[in-house]
Amino acid sequence: MPKTEKELAFITDLIHDEWTRRFTELVDKHIDLADSENLAYLKAGTGNHAMQLGEKYGEKTDVFASCENAEVLQIAMDKAVALRSSVDFSQIRFEDDSFDAVLADASFETADDAADLIEEAIRIARVGADVAFFLPSSGSFGEVFSLLWEVMAAEDLGPDAPNVEELITELPTAAELETLAASLGMVNIQREVVTEVFEFENGGAFITSPLVENFLLPRWLRSLDEDGAGRVTKALSRLIDDEDGSLSFRFSVKATLVAGEKG
Repeated sequence: MPKTEKELAFITDLIHDEWTRRFTELVDKHIDLADSENLAYLKAGTGNHAMQLGEKYGEKTDVFASCENAEVLQIAMDKAVALRSSVDFSQIRFEDDSFDAVLADASFETADDAADLIEEAIRIARVGADVAFFLPSSGSFGEVFSLLWEVMAAEDLGPDAPNVEELITELPTAAELETLAASLGMVNIQREVVTEVFEFENGGAFITSPLVENFLLPRWLRSLDEDGAGRVTKALSRLIDDEDGSLSFRFSVKATLVAGEKG
C-alpha cells in the first residue's frame, strides 16, 4: 500500500544519513558560503543540512529553506524550534533576484523536474550569486538496472513493463548537467563527482530498505500497477540472492555537484 505524505515525510528524515548526506558532504567540501548575506535552500527536506549551514554561517548569513510539502515542512519547523535554529522554513515562492547563494537538492528528481528546479534556483539568485545543485548522474544504479533487465525478460508484464534502457539513459551525464547549467544562465561552472556505495545484506534487505522501498523502486516501477510492481520487487529480491549467494549486495551512485554563478 502506498505511503501517505506524512509517512513519507518521516521516512525522508530517516534516510538523511543514508542518502542525502552523501550529496551534502560535497557541498560542505567544495562550496564556501561565508561571503553570502542570505542563502536559499530549495527542496530542503526535513531541514538537516539547511540547519547545519545555518549553524555554520548563521552569524552573517540568513538561511531560508523551501520544503517540498506541508508534512516535511512541519518536521523541519519542529526541529528548528527544538534546536533553536534560525533557519526560516516555508513553502513560499521566493522572489526573483533575491539571494546571494542558492542550493537545490535534486537527488530524487527526474531529469525534467531537475531542470525545472535548477531554473528556479537561477531565477531567485542575484546576478553573480553562487548557485549549486546536486543529484545522481549517469552510471548510477547500474548494478540494480542490470538485474532489473533480467527480471523484465523473465516476467510477462505486457506493455506497461518498465523500459530499463530508458531508466539508464534518463540519468544525465555530469557533462550534460554542466551544459544544462550553462544553457540556463550559469557561468564559471565546476562539477564534482564521487562514487558512493550502498550495501545490503541480501535481496530482502535491499527491497525493504526505506530508501529503496519508498523512493527508488516506486520511481523505477512507476509504469506498473501495484500487483505488477510487487511481482517485480519479489523477483528482484530472489535474483539478488541467487546471484550473490551469501555475499552482500551493493550498488553505486555517482553523487554529482554542479556549482557556478548566475551570469
